[in-house]
Amino acid sequence: MEIILFYAFAVLAIGSALLLVNLKNIARALFLFFIVLFAMAGLYLFALADFVAITQIMVYVGGVLILMLFAFMLSNKELLKDLKDSSGTFLSMPRWQAIVLSLGFLILMIFGIREWQQSPPTWIQQARENNTEIISTDNNIQQIGLRFMTFYVLPFEVISVFLMMALIGASHLSRKERDR
Repeated sequence: MEIILFYAFAVLAIGSALLLVNLKNIARALFLFFIVLFAMAGLYLFALADFVAITQIMVYVGGVLILMLFAFMLSNKELLKDLKDSSGTFLSMPRWQAIVLSLGFLILMIFGIREWQQSPPTWIQQARENNTEIISTDNNIQQIGLRFMTFYVLPFEVISVFLMMALIGASHLSRKERDR
């Protein structure tokens, strides 16, 4: 199950990122960016970078991406009209396909939760055996700070560079051209 979820997150991240850079519709690109960030957070969980994954969801998805969506919605009504006119193309799907896809994800989630409860992953079992499992009563602020400033600096900085590139691109696209 772990391998299936890892490859699902990887395919989702890569596929969404490739679609993201090829779309001309900004609204759909923002939603694909949302999917890419969530998939990357899932991959960080598999890399045992819990803090980076939670930070990505809280800061990037919860704050910055929502801010970008609001800026998009408030910036240009013609872009929203283009989105409405282009519904039913490329990423839209009929209701029966959406229902089948949703039920498939629901079944996958239920299966994953049942498997997780019956037999935890090997890395959790090893942490329990080695007595290195972090429990909720532990004071782990020092450990988080230490790991954040040593092991997880590079992934966090790479994500921040990608976010900066996205913000520069968004500001460039939202800038109105002057008539010459």
